[in-house]
Amino acid sequence: MKTFVKFTIFTLLSVFLIGVFQACRDKDGSINIFTIQDDLDLGLQVARELENDPNVQVLDSAAYPAAYKYVYNLRDSILVHNELNYENEFTWRIRIIKDDTTLNAFCAPGGYIYFYTALIKYLESEDQLAGVMGHEMAHADLRHSTDALTSQYGLSVLFDIVFGKDKGQLLRVAAQIKLLQYSRENESESDMYSVTWLYHTAYNAKGAAGFFQKLTDQGQSSGAPQWLSTHPNPDNRVMAITKKWQTLGGKVGQTFTQRYNTFKASLP
Repeated sequence: MKTFVKFTIFTLLSVFLIGVFQACRDKDGSINIFTIQDDLDLGLQVARELENDPNVQVLDSAAYPAAYKYVYNLRDSILVHNELNYENEFTWRIRIIKDDTTLNAFCAPGGYIYFYTALIKYLESEDQLAGVMGHEMAHADLRHSTDALTSQYGLSVLFDIVFGKDKGQLLRVAAQIKLLQYSRENESESDMYSVTWLYHTAYNAKGAAGFFQKLTDQGQSSGAPQWLSTHPNPDNRVMAITKKWQTLGGKVGQTFTQRYNTFKASLP
C-alpha cells in the first residue's frame, strides 16, 4: 500500500512538473520559467533604476529628436520583417546614455535597449550599429537573461521567486540584470541572429564583425567590454559572423557611413 501511495504521488508530481514545463515553453520550444509579463516587469524595473540614477545621464528624446528618430528607424528596419519571436509583445524602447568612457550597450528583458555614447562614437558606420543592435535585441528576444540568472542565482531560487510570486525579490534581481554575463552559447547565438535579421535589410549583414575587427586591430581581444563577454574571442566572432553571412548567400549590403557620421555629430 505504501509503495502504491508513493508511486501515485511520484506520478502526480511528474505529471504536474511536465505540465509546468510545457506551460513555460518559449515560442522557440525552450524552457523558461519566467512569463512574458515577468520579462516586461524586469525590464521596466531596470529602466526605472537606471534612468532615476543621478549619476546616469540619459539623453532626452525631446531635446535630441533627430538622434532618436535615427535609432528608432534602425530598430524598425530589423522589426519590419517579423522574424523575432516577440516583436509585438516586447517594448523595444531605446535610450541613449551620455557617457563617453563606457564602451557598452545592452538590452534588458522586455526590449529596453540602451546605447552609451562611447560605443556609438567608437563604431564607424551604420551597419556596425545595426549589427550591435541586432545582437542586443536577440539577447532579449531569445530570453537569454533567464539562462544567466539561473547560472547566477540557481534554478531553485528562481522557482521560489516566480512561483512564490515574490515580486519584491524579482525586482531586486532585476537590479543585477545589466551586469549579467552571458554564456559563450548565448553570445554566439545572438551574433548569428543579428546576421540573419540584417541579411533581409539594406545593411551589410555582417556589420557587427566590423566592431569586433576594430577591437582586434587595436589589441583589445582580451579586454573587450563586459557586454561582449571575454568568450568567444572577438577574432573568432569575426570568423563566425562572416561564415554565417556566406552561408546565407554573401549578399553585399550598405554601410551608410556618411549618414552615420551625421548621426554621431548630432550627439553631445
